[in-house]
Amino acid sequence: MASGSPIATVYVRNLEERVKPEVLKQTLHTIFSEYGNIIDIVAKTNLKAKGQAFVVFENPESAQKAIDEVQGFEIFDKPMQLALARTKSDATVARTGSEEELEAHKRRRLAEKDKKKAAQAAEEQKRRAPADISARPAKTQRGAGLKATGPAPSAVVPDEYLPPNRILFVQNLPDDFDADAVTNIFNRFDGFREVRLVPGRKGIAFVEYDTEQSAIAAKENTAGMALKDGEKTMKVTYQRQ
Repeated sequence: MASGSPIATVYVRNLEERVKPEVLKQTLHTIFSEYGNIIDIVAKTNLKAKGQAFVVFENPESAQKAIDEVQGFEIFDKPMQLALARTKSDATVARTGSEEELEAHKRRRLAEKDKKKAAQAAEEQKRRAPADISARPAKTQRGAGLKATGPAPSAVVPDEYLPPNRILFVQNLPDDFDADAVTNIFNRFDGFREVRLVPGRKGIAFVEYDTEQSAIAAKENTAGMALKDGEKTMKVTYQRQ
């Protein structure tokens, strides 16, 4: 669990995935409001996170009491599995901290999310990759008497699952975009350092920031941005390390 002040958020899983988010949130509010003031309920809707939710209380004592007394309670014919969340919720930070603290918290959360996605993608690629050819019985080419040699192809992590990096790789830029045009998009984010174009290559650029946190904020706010009246949609990922 993250260090610092106690967590006031209950992580709920094993929920019925077919229930609509609004119905689920209303049901959770009815059950958990008995244990304290609720300031937010987040019900996950994306495919991988369905069946999960976060109930954010005003104070940690309410969260712990709810876990102790509601653990295993069935809703929609499934027993809820409860635990304290690993980190503070955005709603908690917004309520108790400054706007700068909230933005920093969001950037840290996004960084952890990106790192987790990258690790999962790398593991999946490793699982799917063929076994090292050197571990297989050597096969002789027909009529040539030569043994097959060479390493197995290495697993490549997709761009969207790369771990955070302070350098962004920008693709699908209009051909007439120069360094100034790219700079005008990315220099509004804190920590901007420079734009580097690739000689002889149009449509791509590298954008460097002072820290990973600044790069994360820039990526989250520019990925998928429409350029030139919607003719181009900019792709922004982290540079491969």
